[in-house]
Amino acid sequence: MKLTARAMLPFIPLTLLMGSLGCNRKVGPPNDQDELTRPENVASFDRLYKQNCSACHGESGSGGPALDLANPNYQALVDDASLKRWITSGMPGTQMPAFGESAGGFLTPQQVDALVAGMRVRWNHKDHTTADMPPYSSSSLGNVKHGQDIFKVSCWSCHQQRQQKITDASYLALVGDQSLRTIVIAGRPDLGHPDWKQVRHDQPSTDQDVSDVIAYLHSLRSDTPGQPYPETSIKR
Repeated sequence: MKLTARAMLPFIPLTLLMGSLGCNRKVGPPNDQDELTRPENVASFDRLYKQNCSACHGESGSGGPALDLANPNYQALVDDASLKRWITSGMPGTQMPAFGESAGGFLTPQQVDALVAGMRVRWNHKDHTTADMPPYSSSSLGNVKHGQDIFKVSCWSCHQQRQQKITDASYLALVGDQSLRTIVIAGRPDLGHPDWKQVRHDQPSTDQDVSDVIAYLHSLRSDTPGQPYPETSIKR
């Protein structure tokens, strides 16, 4: 059966409507600058962060399984050189991979710089007070026994719970000493974890206190976490 032109007239508006809904772009070559930019030339912080960082650190820098980069304490604590080093080469003892070209990743040095600069613009609070904040890294040798005493008094009430049991060797296998130190100092406000001033309301933690707690947690590490094998004398 052949359709006459008159019979087809009612279907023309419907066809045009469906065609317009099926494509939200004009006919012709693409004009989206992002789409035309080669990956190594992308310089937008938002785009770089979304593609490389948001899955672990959260869409807005917090709420993810990894460190909350938007935490004002963290931004005040960490220096630019450390941020660039971790982004470029990854963070030892953690799940943080290397993103820099020099370490096998895909980001150029300029893109790493763009990420660091974007974090500072977006999340660094210049008026945030850091008085008496322990340093990001420390050469102080930790005292395991004193660290255990501090942990029992200040940390155990929360971290004895199964979901928050950071003394478990399987958890410690996923996080390095520097990450632990960072969390102890800066806290995790997105998870309700106190910072170095809040953990003991009447006495902020000192550099030595933090080093002692990290030394205690380090002493609990296993070379074979989750495995029924005897431990060696070497700790990561």
